[in-house]
Formats: sequence, structure tokens, C-alpha cells
Amino acid sequence: MASNVETLIRGAVVKGIGKLADFNRKRLPRPTDAHPFLTGIHKPMTEEFTLEELRVDGEIPAALTGRYLRNGPNPAIAPDPASYHWFTGAGMVHGIRIESGKADWYRNRWVRGSEACEVLGEALPPGPREDRNDAPNTNVVGMAGRTFAIVEAGGKPVELGYELNTIAHNPFDGTLSGAYTAHPHHDPFTDETHAITYRGDEPNKVWHVVLDKDARVIRELAIPVSDGPSIHDCAITENHVLVLDLPVTFSMKMLLAGYRFPYAWNEAHPARVGLLPRKGSADDIIWVPVEPCYVFHPANAFETADGKVIVDVVAHETMFASSKRGPDSEKSRMERWTIDPVAGTTIRTVIHDHAQEFPRYDERLTTRPYRYVYSVAIPDAQSTEWALAETRLFRHDLDAGTTGAHDFGPGRHPGEFVFVPRGEQGAEDDGWLIGLVVDMNDETTDLVILNADDFTGLPQAVVHLPHRVPPGFHGNWVAD
Repeated sequence: MASNVETLIRGAVVKGIGKLADFNRKRLPRPTDAHPFLTGIHKPMTEEFTLEELRVDGEIPAALTGRYLRNGPNPAIAPDPASYHWFTGAGMVHGIRIESGKADWYRNRWVRGSEACEVLGEALPPGPREDRNDAPNTNVVGMAGRTFAIVEAGGKPVELGYELNTIAHNPFDGTLSGAYTAHPHHDPFTDETHAITYRGDEPNKVWHVVLDKDARVIRELAIPVSDGPSIHDCAITENHVLVLDLPVTFSMKMLLAGYRFPYAWNEAHPARVGLLPRKGSADDIIWVPVEPCYVFHPANAFETADGKVIVDVVAHETMFASSKRGPDSEKSRMERWTIDPVAGTTIRTVIHDHAQEFPRYDERLTTRPYRYVYSVAIPDAQSTEWALAETRLFRHDLDAGTTGAHDFGPGRHPGEFVFVPRGEQGAEDDGWLIGLVVDMNDETTDLVILNADDFTGLPQAVVHLPHRVPPGFHGNWVAD
């Protein structure tokens, strides 16, 4: 009974705060410039397309049968540029279906939340929704033979059909009681999927959520924290989950002022990494301090023979320290963190000093030592086109200590590339790298397939789309 009362009280408080925020939103200063995440390369699409028999240069590998899917923010209703933040746009999933060396179709579909359904005149799909976060815009994944659009901060997963129609707002068949994330991590050795999740209206908790092989929740462990940290991603080792509790936290001041993304850099919040035993309790976490920074995305993590934990991350000096429109770090770099739970230290070593984001690796090696990280170059200083002013994809050879670059050419901007192995047992670079490249010379887009073992060489294949796909966040290859 007490928990039900607490839930009702919290709901009433949240509703009241939301009304005040909506009122103040109308009073925000009018911008005098074009919003960088609503114009140019980021200008949202206004239609859903179905294109068939796409033009291909090169040869699509016959072994690829499935869909490349990518999610990203794409407002269905023109937002108020005074309060709009890139991370808050309604989700739109783009997909390209491949079989027998051909690109059968391209589709883009809004995730059916309240905004898209209002514009399209459709009824809301069934299932529980978070009213202000009901169109997941960050990632799209295949789990247990199904497809889910996912997001952090309290939004529920949305199940999609094979052709990207929305089936339902589906918290894993009712097994998820709380929040989820945009970044689950599948352990190929145990067939479990781990995540660290949070909600904006519960600032003193985050959760360790585990799914079984059937995408059903088998663990939701509450972890005490303070200040409402934004934990975008996590990492896993054979025995631990890494909780990245860093100085970007919930800001009631920003929320009440009317900004739609109420998170900001907080110098007073201690930066630390929690080593949570995968089957342990919150009391078992070992918290290890780290120099203040912010991490959206780690690559892989693993344990050493002497009990240390290694994790490779893209570390930003600060985040959301000045801009209320999108990411604003002036410096990021690829780093290796060596976490010593006995000494209570985190040693940060630079792998590559150029600014970058969206690190990916061969996920067959999740929780194990590995060699290659692939990431997208971004500007070295704050830019209105934060993730897309560059034209290069990096490959970091962690064994050799070298970095190679694949340059797509002037005006051609890559997003995140995912590694797809040629087979279950092949070498770590025996596979393809697949991702979207936006060509701003003619506002078209290509799905590019690179050979990972010929990283700087010509693409294996290029699938052409006749329109610009706005930059989004995360994509995956979902094999049939």
C-alpha cells in the first residue's frame, strides 16, 4: 500500500512540475539563429518512404541476409526551437533489407508515439507509454527474433514489425517494471543481456536490468545514487557490470525553465565507476573514483589476471556545460581506463587524441580481451554539426598502438558503423563494417559496406538512397 501511495504522490508532483515547465517553455528567449539540429544536414524528414530494388555499386556479400536498421530523432511536429534538444525528437527508424546480393527495400517509419500518431491520424498502439518519452529515438535492436526501438530515461521499449510498423509499446511482455536504456549489452557466453537504466523522476536510484535469451527480465536491481545522474551506457566484463556515475545530472532548474532535456554538467557531483558483481547486491558494488569527464559510449571491457578491470571509452572533458541544444564538449578522445578495485584508482591512458564518438567492436568478444575499435571522427571543438563535420571513420589497433582512417571524401559524413562477422569462428577483423554516409554535395545517402580487413580500401558495396537521411544515433545489423 505504501509503495502505491508513493507512486501516486510522485505522479502528482511530476504532473504539476510538467505543467509549470510547459508554461515557462513559452517564455524562453527566442533564438536569433537557425537551430543546428533542425536545419542543414539535421533537417528532419517529413515523409515516410518505401523504396524497392535499390541501386547498388559493387557486390553485396551473398552471406548477408537481413536488415540494417538505424534509429534517430526526427520530430513529426515542428518543435519550438527555443526548447528543442537533439536528444528529444520523436524516433524514426530507417531500414534497408538485403538478400541474395540485392537491396530489396528501404523504409523509414516514425515510432508510433503520441506525436507521430497525431500527425498521421492514427490510433495509439497498445501498451504502456511514458507520455513525454513514448517514441524511442536512440537505438533499434534485434532480441529473441523480435525488433525493439529503445531509449533511456524512462521510455518503454517499442516492438516493431519486420517492415518497421509499430506493433506495441512493449516492456518485454510485461516483465519490465521500471525504466530501460538505449544500450543493452549481450554476453555471447551466457546469452544474457545487461543494462544500467535510470528515470528522471527517481534521482536517487538507477537499476541493473538483465534479460534472458527470450528477452524477458530476470533481474531489476535498484542501486542508490545521488543527484539523478544521466548514465547513457554501461559495460560488462565476465564478472562485473560497470556503472558510469559521472558529472552530468538532472537539473530541476532547467526543467522548470522549460527546457526539454533537463541534464547539465555538475561540478559538485563526484565522478566514479561502480564495479557491480553481475549477481551481487547494491551493497557489493566497489566504487572507484575517476577524474571528472563524461562518457556516452564505452567500447569493450574485460578483466585482467591480477583483478583489474579494463574498459575503453570515448571520454569528453565536459558535457552539456553550456549548450541546451545538443552535445557541446570541446574535446573528446579514445581512452583506456584501468580500474584497480584494491588500490581504488582509475588510470586514464590516451589511445587516440582526436575527437571521436560511437565506438564499436566485434561483439563476439564482449567481456574478453580484443584488438580493434571502430569510431567516427568528430570536430575537435564545439560545432553546430557535432557528429558530422568530419568525413572519417577510425580503426584503432589496440595491440599495435596504431590508428587507421577511412576517409569518405569531402562533404560525405559517416555515422556509426557496426561490425558484422563473416562467420561465427572467424578472426576479429574477418567481417564487414556497415553504416550510413550522408552526402551533402547532393543531399543523398549511401549504405556503405566496408571490408574490415581492408579498412582503407574501396567499399565492398554501396547501396544508394536518393534522399538525405538525417544523422541519428545507433544502428545494427539484424540478420534474418
